[in-house]
Amino acid sequence: MNLILEAAVYAPTGHNDQPWHFTVIQDPELINEINIGAKEVMGKTGEKWLENLSKNENYHIFHGAPTVVIVSGKKNATTPHADCSAAVENMLLAAESMNIGSCWIGFAAFYFTNPESYKKFDIPEENEVYFGVTFGYKTKKIGEAPKRNRNVVTFFK
Repeated sequence: MNLILEAAVYAPTGHNDQPWHFTVIQDPELINEINIGAKEVMGKTGEKWLENLSKNENYHIFHGAPTVVIVSGKKNATTPHADCSAAVENMLLAAESMNIGSCWIGFAAFYFTNPESYKKFDIPEENEVYFGVTFGYKTKKIGEAPKRNRNVVTFFK
C-alpha cells in the first residue's frame, strides 16, 4: 500500500499544488458504513439507474474489497480534480504492476455529502472528496477491455 500511495504523490499536479489527501480505510465496518451511506444518497438523486443500484442489496459500491482509499483535494488549488485524477491513475497503474486488483469508485463521494463524514474520517475541512479507490488481491481473471473508439485523434503535420 505504501508503494501505491507513493505513486499517487508523484502524480503530475498543476502549479505543483499537490492538493491531494488520501484516507486509507481497512476496517470492514467503516467500509460498509460508507457503502450504506452512499447508497442512501444515491437513492435520493432522482436518477433511476442510481436509485435502482441503491435498492440492490447485493450491490456493494466497493465490490467487497478489503482496502479503500478516499481521495480528496484542496478546493482552492489550481486544478484539484485533475490532480487527484492523475493521482488515482498512478495508484491504479502501481497496483496493476504488483498484480493487485483495483477499481476507481466515483460513488464513494455520495457518502461525503454530509459534512460530519469529513470529521469522522479526518478529511481536511478545505478539501472536497472526489473518489474512492479499492484495492485487493485478484480473485478472477478480468476479461478483455471493451472496444474503444479509435476515431478520436487528429494529426496536423
